[in-house]
Amino acid sequence: MNNELNSFANDISQQYIGMLKDWVPVDSSIAIAVENAYVYFHSGHQSIHLEIGQQVMTGSIAEQVLRTQKKTDAILDNSLFGTPYYGIGYPIYIQNKPAALVVVLPSAFSTKKAEPFQFLTGKQEEEWNPVAIHKISHIESLQKKTWFYVEGEQFKTSITLKELQLRLPTYFIRIHRSYIVNIHFIKKMARDLTSNFIVTLTDGSELPVSQSYINNLRSALEF
Repeated sequence: MNNELNSFANDISQQYIGMLKDWVPVDSSIAIAVENAYVYFHSGHQSIHLEIGQQVMTGSIAEQVLRTQKKTDAILDNSLFGTPYYGIGYPIYIQNKPAALVVVLPSAFSTKKAEPFQFLTGKQEEEWNPVAIHKISHIESLQKKTWFYVEGEQFKTSITLKELQLRLPTYFIRIHRSYIVNIHFIKKMARDLTSNFIVTLTDGSELPVSQSYINNLRSALEF
């Protein structure tokens, strides 16, 4: 991309940033990509870093917007930036070239207005069992399937962790790319021999807490 386009893109970026500051949280990050390369990036306090001129990665919000030319929002895991994030992308044009404006928010944030789940229906063998959401101790992604646990029993659901994260009550916390936990079932938290955090539940289950999600747990339980 030539210097003239870079300068023009930056001027337009600043105009968008001025408008976005009226509604996005102060800890948000904002990126603009034109022709599969980033021309602007403003970082919040999150550990997401982009370089001007860096190529748009496959599977990212920006890539989806540039490919479909449609507004896109999703929670993405930590495979792209090393940390999970919630992104909202908008198709725009800069100097008649298709571009993507992406607002990056903490993974716990969602603009979804859907009511939280009151129950989940789980499958055991050939039976389906509706379970009140507050009875679920934790939820696990294992071998591309989602499982939730109630009093030691395991149930399968077709809803993914990413989808659940948008619709679970606030007392459910994502602690790992494979685990969401109900904080009412946490007995204790401690570091293991390798200094990684482990959450022990009231039934004795031990779940790992990844570095990408430790701040979610600290914020929720204030420790």
